[in-house]
Amino acid sequence: MATSRAAIRYAKAILDIAKANNTTAKVNNDMKSVATAVKESKELKDFLQSPVVKGPAKFAAISEIFASAQEETKGLFRLLQENSRFEILPAIASQYNTLFDELNNEETAIVTTAFPITSDLEAKVLAKIATFSTKKVTLKNIVDPAIIGGFVLRLGDKQYNASVANSLQQLKREFSN
Repeated sequence: MATSRAAIRYAKAILDIAKANNTTAKVNNDMKSVATAVKESKELKDFLQSPVVKGPAKFAAISEIFASAQEETKGLFRLLQENSRFEILPAIASQYNTLFDELNNEETAIVTTAFPITSDLEAKVLAKIATFSTKKVTLKNIVDPAIIGGFVLRLGDKQYNASVANSLQQLKREFSN
């Protein structure tokens, strides 16, 4: 999902309010819950994006689902109802998580492998990442048998492709020239 400018602005505003109230971590947990709930429930996603369901009904449902949320998060729900923007709630939650990680000097690296990564290999990858990144990095492993072997490492806007499938593709290009 592409992040809209509006979602970025809402996320920055909520982060500023949470910083002022010293609740950034608690609001981050709320936003993770929102993002996870929408990702795991097609019904919730369809409900938020439905033009048929009106704002007050969406507000009531979201307030009920996330009843234990922080006041800042509930304020976001009220604001989204007033502006009829509930469809961007998942993007706001995702963007808030990203901004929170930047604030805390954290980053997530995505490692795609043909098989689940072992703890030994994970330690080696983290050690290698530490040589060129000063941020605290956590690894997320995606298993994709299509890469055949090796790995693809994505950190921020950088990507290193050491997969067998990529090597075969390069050979194919060289032989076709």
